[in-house]
Parts: sequence; C-alpha cells; structure tokens
Amino acid sequence: MKKAILPFLIALITLACNNAEEEKGRVLIIVSNTEHMGDPEKHFAGNNLWEVAPPYHVFVSHGYKVDFVSPTGGEVPFSMDPVGISSYAIKYENFYGNVENSLTPESVDSKNYDAVFIGGGYGPLFDVANNKGLLKIIADIYENGGIVGGCGHGPGALANVKLGNGEFMVKGKMVTGFPNSTEVTKSWAKEGTLLPAMLEDQLRKNGALFQTKSDLNDKHDVVIDARIVTTMFLPSAAIVAKEMISEIEINQGLGGK
Repeated sequence: MKKAILPFLIALITLACNNAEEEKGRVLIIVSNTEHMGDPEKHFAGNNLWEVAPPYHVFVSHGYKVDFVSPTGGEVPFSMDPVGISSYAIKYENFYGNVENSLTPESVDSKNYDAVFIGGGYGPLFDVANNKGLLKIIADIYENGGIVGGCGHGPGALANVKLGNGEFMVKGKMVTGFPNSTEVTKSWAKEGTLLPAMLEDQLRKNGALFQTKSDLNDKHDVVIDARIVTTMFLPSAAIVAKEMISEIEINQGLGGK
C-alpha cells in the first residue's frame, strides 16, 4: 500500500510545484488595434514590436503569465522586424500566439493582475488613451497596489487614467515618454501633427512631472515613481519590465532590487 502511495505523493508534489511556478504572478499588456493614423498617406500607427516583445520575454522568462488586451480584442498590427529578443519571443515563447488572440476589455478581471504595461508605437495614442474600459483597468490595477509601466508612446495612454478620487493617476508623479523635442523632428507622424495629442503635452496637462532629456542622466534612463515605471525610448523597454518585476517583488515582500 505504501509503495502505491509514494509515486502518487511524488506526482502530487511535482504538480503543486509546477502550478506554483505558473502562478508566480500575472501581467497584462495593453496593445492597440489601430493600424493607420487616418491620413491619406496612411502613416502607420500600430504597435512597435521592439517595445512589446522584449518586455513580454522578460516577464515570461521570470515566470509570469502574460495576457494581452486591446480595445476590440483579437489581432493587432505591429511594425519593425523580428530580431534579437523579439525573434526569440516569437519562436520560443508563443508571442504571436498570445498577442493575436488579445482579450477585450470586458473580459479582463483587473484583480488577477500584479502589473499592467503599455509599449510604444503610435497606436495606443489613438485607441487606448481614451478607451474607458482600458483606462479603468489600469486604474483598478494601480489602486489594487499593482505596478504600471510604459515605454515610448505607451505612457501617453496613461495620461488620462483617473483614480477613484477623481484625480489623474499621473498627477504629481515623475513620468517620462517620447518627448516633444524628438517628436517634432520625426516624419513618422508628420512631426506630431497627425496625433490626437502630443504625449508630453497631455501628461503635463494632467499633472505629471514630465521628465525631459535634460532631467535625466541618460535619455535611456528608466523613471520610477509611486509604482509607475516609464522610459522614453525603445532600447529600454526590457529594462522597464525588469524594474516592474522588482517593484512587484517589493510589493510581495520578496526583496526586489
């Protein structure tokens, strides 16, 4: 009898360990469904692969379950070629299999998530920044003690998040993102003229202490303030994810950084 029970106990312990690893935490990544900016030349909006896949890889490789949500759910448009970490995430970590089946806001239970991240690409400025369902999800995760992160143009979608007290989430907090000084030099959105709002302007308008290049030691620095983790440019997207994990672990009493 004991010989029969032993293998069962070993299998049960193994299953429990595997489940524990799978349930280390959960992160929600918000992506855009908007492909073009609405102009006759069809300037691409969408999502920047290099600002979404590397953070996804960091979360997954650290044992976090990642879900994607978009304004309308389903497939989402991406720019940039899959190279480096992005290529690895696509080939070995089922990145496209997950993101192409993004959830709708209505199907997301914010209580399930330790953190929420928004990567760059212009898309989020068009259909995430004013989506009431997604803004409420971000607010709920934050007010539940979760971590909020963004890279590039992603932080522009954080500008309009309102908390339960009616205040903007970013009010009085140091936040950064793709700055005006760079936007007006780029043709990607016709020097910003195609955008519904300039990212830096909207964050400042809603009370954020926007960090410019002159405020930082390096333009690729990550800014962390009151559980909001942001950076200006895509090379630091993966570092944002790493810092978010450190913040999650601090919240959970696991030490972190």
